Amino acid sequence: MLEGLLVDLVPYGERFKKLEHRWHNGEGWFWASAGDRMILTRSMIERHQQEQAEWHERHGSHGVWFGIQTKDGTPIGDMAVNWMVPHARLAMLGAGIGEPEYWGGGYGTDALLLMIDYCFDWLDLRKLWLGTMAKNARVMRQMEKVGFTLESRVREEWYTDGEWVDGLLYGLLRTEWPGREAKVEELGLRERAANRKAGA
Repeated sequence: MLEGLLVDLVPYGERFKKLEHRWHNGEGWFWASAGDRMILTRSMIERHQQEQAEWHERHGSHGVWFGIQTKDGTPIGDMAVNWMVPHARLAMLGAGIGEPEYWGGGYGTDALLLMIDYCFDWLDLRKLWLGTMAKNARVMRQMEKVGFTLESRVREEWYTDGEWVDGLLYGLLRTEWPGREAKVEELGLRERAANRKAGA
């Protein structure tokens, strides 16, 4: 377990998998997947979970997947190293808060700071990157405040809600990372919301 101020990152197990049907059919998945609005049945999700497990059993995993839970143990989303290039010490991150009532309360930022520290200090990676769509103002603000740099803009990459939207790629080098404690202090993250929902 990686322990934060508002959340902990824990192995992505059954408690989280049971929520995927709701999360993937909710507003959170629209933002996490760059504009997809899917309708997925429970059987489709379960089949996908089984296929993923079988693929990883045969080929091994090139990533690390955590569940995000509040300090009282409530599952609210996921955070992952989705793709890693070991010889280049490069990795792509992915994240999603599936419970909208936790948006804007610092939970996602706390989880991201834990993951960045894990990638640089535990996995000894050299660079991290993360992609989003230009419509996702929340993630754009988050990337900038935790220290990522906008490295490229792919014009009209995503078709979402009836319009073409640019894709954005953000990168962070290990040499640019001051460490989690310094970032927590800089951003003013506190345990204020540790045991209650945002806005409650």
